[in-house]
Amino acid sequence: MIATLAGFAMFVLMTLAFRVLEPSGSTFRIWSSQAPRLSLPSTSVTPRPGNPSSSRLLLTGAEGNSSSAAAGVVDHSVNFGRDRDGVYGKTFRQRVRNMGIEEVLTAPQSPWQNPYAERLNGSIRRECLNHLIVLNERHLRRILRSYFDYYLHSRTHLSLDRNSPIEREVEPPDRGKVIAIPQVGGLHHRYCRAA
Repeated sequence: MIATLAGFAMFVLMTLAFRVLEPSGSTFRIWSSQAPRLSLPSTSVTPRPGNPSSSRLLLTGAEGNSSSAAAGVVDHSVNFGRDRDGVYGKTFRQRVRNMGIEEVLTAPQSPWQNPYAERLNGSIRRECLNHLIVLNERHLRRILRSYFDYYLHSRTHLSLDRNSPIEREVEPPDRGKVIAIPQVGGLHHRYCRAA
C-alpha cells in the first residue's frame, strides 16, 4: 500500500503597492521505494489572506489523487498534514473528511511537524521572493510558475543524489562545453552541455 502525505502551508507577501497577497504551496510526498520523489502539483495565490478559497488548492490536488485511485491506477490513502490556522474552517474540514482524507494536525507552533510544506515555503522565499519585488497578483503567479519549473526540472536536491525531482540526464564531457541557461528571470541558471 502506498500512502500519500499532503502537506500544506501558507505565507503572506506584500506587493510594491503594499497590497497583501497569500501564496501557498502544497506538497505531495508519495512514500514508497519505487517513487521516493517529491512532487509539486499546484500552487495558489489569493489577494485575501485567510480566505477559504485559498484552501481549494489542497482539495484540487487530493481529488486528482483520489480519482487515480478510484480508477485502479494506485492503491493508496491520503493523509493531510496541516497547522491550526483558522483558514481551515468547518466547511473545509467537512470536505476533506468526505473525500476520505485523514487530517493530521501539527502541535501548536511546531512547523517542523509539516516539514515538506514548510521547507518548500522557505525555499520559495530564500531562493526567489526575497530577491524580487512583486508588482501584483498576476506578476506573482508568473514568478511562481517560473520558479516551480526551475524547482522541478533544474534545481538539485541532496536527498535525490544531486538530481532534480524530474530526473535530468547525465551529460558526458564529449557533448561539448558547458553553457548557462538563465531561469526565473536570470535569478537562477541551469547548466548543460551545448551539442
